[in-house]
Amino acid sequence: MSLVSLTYDGDMARLALSAPRANALEPDLLAEMSRTLDKVAQDAPAHLMLFGGRNFCSGGDVARFLEAVEAREARAYAARVVPVLHEVLMRLMSLPCPVILAARGAITGGGAGFLFASDLALVAPGTFVQPYYGRMGFAPDGGWTAILPDRIGAARAQRWLMTDERLEAAALCDLGLAAQVSDTPEDDARALARATDPGTQTDIKRLLRSETSLGQFQSRLDAETARFMDALERPETRTRMRAFLSPQKV
Repeated sequence: MSLVSLTYDGDMARLALSAPRANALEPDLLAEMSRTLDKVAQDAPAHLMLFGGRNFCSGGDVARFLEAVEAREARAYAARVVPVLHEVLMRLMSLPCPVILAARGAITGGGAGFLFASDLALVAPGTFVQPYYGRMGFAPDGGWTAILPDRIGAARAQRWLMTDERLEAAALCDLGLAAQVSDTPEDDARALARATDPGTQTDIKRLLRSETSLGQFQSRLDAETARFMDALERPETRTRMRAFLSPQKV
C-alpha cells in the first residue's frame, strides 16, 4: 500500500499522507516522502500542498521506539527516522515553490515539523499541535528548537515545549503558524495559493530562506538529531514510554 500519493491540480502538486496510525513517522513513510519530493523537485510545480486525512501526523511511533530500545537497537532505528525527517523538512524549505499545509486533527511531536517548514498553512477547526517530548522523555526533534524559534520567537518556543501545552487552531493563527482556520482546508488551499502572484511568492520564499538561513536550520536540526539519540537511551525515557503505552497493547 502506498503511504504517500502525489497528484496534480493544474500547476499545484498535491502530496497526501495516508499511512497507518495517523501518519506516524515511521521509516517507510519518510523514505517514500523523500522519493516523492524527488519527483516534485523535477516537476517544478508552482505550489506544493501537503495534507494528511483525519489526523495530519501523530509524530514518532512510541511503541516502535520502545521496541527498539528494549532490543538494544535504539540508535539504529532512530537513524532511520529522525535524520530522514530532518532531510525531508530541509527539502520542503529548499523547494523554490511555496509549500502550503492543509491539516486536520492531531499534529504532534516531530509531525509538527511539517507545519514549521511550510510557507502557508490552513487548519481545520479541530486541529491541534502538542509537543509531547517532556511526557516521553525525548529530546525535541522535527524542528521544535531548530525552526520554530525562527517562526514564533525563542521564548514562546521554549515555554511551549516545557509546558507541553496543546494549542488549538485559533492559537496557531495567533502565533502566525497558520494563515486561517478553514472547514475545508484542502479545498481552500487553492484559493490561498492563487491570492497573490506565484512568482512573487517564490521570490519572498527565496529572500526569507537564503542559503545562509538554510545552513543554520540544517546545523540546528543536526543538533536535534544528536540530542534525540542520547535521550532515547536514558533509563528515564524507557520508563516514560512504558508508562505512556501501559493502557495500550504494545
